[in-house]
Amino acid sequence: MPKIMGLEGEQVHQSGSGWSPVYVEENLGVMSVGFLLSSPDDAVIWRGPKKNGMIKQFLRDVDWGEIDYLIVDTPPGTSDEHISIVQFLSSARVDGAVIITTPQEVALQDVRKEISFCRKVKLPVIGVVENMSGFVCPKCKKESQIFPLTTGGAEMMCRTLNVPLLGKMPLDPQIGKSCDRGHSFLAEAPHSPATLSCRNIIQRIQDYCTQNSPQEEDTI
Repeated sequence: MPKIMGLEGEQVHQSGSGWSPVYVEENLGVMSVGFLLSSPDDAVIWRGPKKNGMIKQFLRDVDWGEIDYLIVDTPPGTSDEHISIVQFLSSARVDGAVIITTPQEVALQDVRKEISFCRKVKLPVIGVVENMSGFVCPKCKKESQIFPLTTGGAEMMCRTLNVPLLGKMPLDPQIGKSCDRGHSFLAEAPHSPATLSCRNIIQRIQDYCTQNSPQEEDTI
């Protein structure tokens, strides 16, 4: 996360009110284990209790201040991290989960498990985003399917499981370049089909949160 957000080399500072997030911009703060490592190449070799303790610290001991949205980026699957986050936020009003997948069946199998997990722990599913959904040639504008839609991709899965499909993000090499440089892809390629798709997805998520969250409460 520090790499993608252009925050490599930054450190977390402690204050009387807790850890201070590292700010990309005035209205965008970030907290990551990456800030706590002595080197970006260091491995994080932690068992469950240590991971759970760090998650609790990020939620309890970080001075987030007044926020509109708290976005928790989790690893794939239904591991300890997901269970811990749901438990630690059980007293908060969590708007829901945005689930990311790619079109091929091997990825969709994991995503179906994640949707089942969310339902079992009563965590609403805001919707699914299909990432790497085809490639639009920048010259001829023709779209090609890089990953096979052998079972209909995210669209068919969402229809079967009755969850919203928030949108499809096409492959764009500029996304990887922007992430490596720590720059905003949306700013560097404002007219890319991927940028337009991403903005539409963000708008749909904001609309969901606005419709389902009381005005006076923060959104998670």
